[in-house]
Amino acid sequence: MANTRRVARQRTNVQKAALAVGAVFLAVGILGFVPGLTTNYDALLYAGHESGALLLGVFQVSVLHNVVHLIFGVVGLLMARSRTQAKNFLLFGGIVYLILWIYGLLVGHDTAANFVPVNNADNWLHLLLGIGMIALALLLTRERSRSTAAQR
Repeated sequence: MANTRRVARQRTNVQKAALAVGAVFLAVGILGFVPGLTTNYDALLYAGHESGALLLGVFQVSVLHNVVHLIFGVVGLLMARSRTQAKNFLLFGGIVYLILWIYGLLVGHDTAANFVPVNNADNWLHLLLGIGMIALALLLTRERSRSTAAQR
C-alpha cells in the first residue's frame, strides 16, 4: 500500500506573517458585528459617515467596512499559501492601506465622500498598517533574495 501522506512544507516567515495579518483582519471583520465590542451597535449602517458604530469604542465601522475586513482577511489566508503570494498580499495590501490613509486625510469626515467610513483613529491605524505590511513584505523576503542573487 502506497503511503499517500504528503510531506508538509514548512511555511516561510513571510507566509506566517501573511497568515497572521489575514487572521487579524478576519477577526476584526467578525468583531465589528459583535454588540458590546462594537459600541453604538444600533447605529451600525450599511455604509457612510453617518454610521455611529465604533469598534472597541474607537474605530468607526459600518457593514461595508466590516465586510471589507472579512474579505481582506480571507484573501490574506489564501495568499499565505505561497511565498510569492504572501509577499504580494503584504506589499500591495500595505500600499492599499497607505492610499486609505491619504484618502482619510483628504476626505471630510462628515461628507458623503467618507463612505467607508473612517475617522482619525482609523487614519492613524491605516498609516501604521500600511508601513507595517510593506516592511514585513520587504524584510521577510530580503534574505532569500540575497541568497538567490549570490548563487547566480
